[in-house]
Amino acid sequence: MNGVEIATVMFGIALAQISPGPNMMAVSSAALSGGRRPGLLSAAGIATGVFIWSVLFAFGIGAVIDAFPQTLTAMKLLGGAYFLYLALKSLRACLKHRNGLQQGVSAGQTAQRSGLDAYRTGLLVVLTNPKAALMWVAVSMFLATTHGAHAALVLIGVMAAISAMMIYGTYAVLFSTGVAVRAYQRFFRTIDGLFGAVFGVIGGRLLIDGLRDLRN
Repeated sequence: MNGVEIATVMFGIALAQISPGPNMMAVSSAALSGGRRPGLLSAAGIATGVFIWSVLFAFGIGAVIDAFPQTLTAMKLLGGAYFLYLALKSLRACLKHRNGLQQGVSAGQTAQRSGLDAYRTGLLVVLTNPKAALMWVAVSMFLATTHGAHAALVLIGVMAAISAMMIYGTYAVLFSTGVAVRAYQRFFRTIDGLFGAVFGVIGGRLLIDGLRDLRN
């Protein structure tokens, strides 16, 4: 595999990582409600999930998905359920505090998000998102005729994990700045409600797609 092929794949992955989506929502939610540390740990969970996907495809999970399309259906159902759980969690945080003063006192505890919880959320957002699996399907197909494709997948996985940590880590820092946190403390109901709505739309869409696949 030459440098041009690696650069092409990484450019596509970086574009996917930069664009708004569930990963960015998870990091921004963690950073706004808990601060920089939970935001960075959420980014680390995402980076870990990215690497896990690359290893799974390097060891043949792509063939399993091709042989059993029901795997993606199951992922849609599981992913949909998990995103709906995140939606309910955000909406609960939205309704939990009675006023902005209480929110200001306990801003770091709004989502009751420990470091482990933030890391786990980032990890599960990636591992339960069928679009992440489909991205690695595309990458593995691109590398299918390449000599040493399995090793190349792992190498790209390492690079993609580093890229994810850098990109989402930057989001974590940006969303944990004083300006962002003060805005969150002032408009926490609206922001948490927005997070809940977006996660709900994503989860509902995945569940509907999964149920539609079951009927077909």
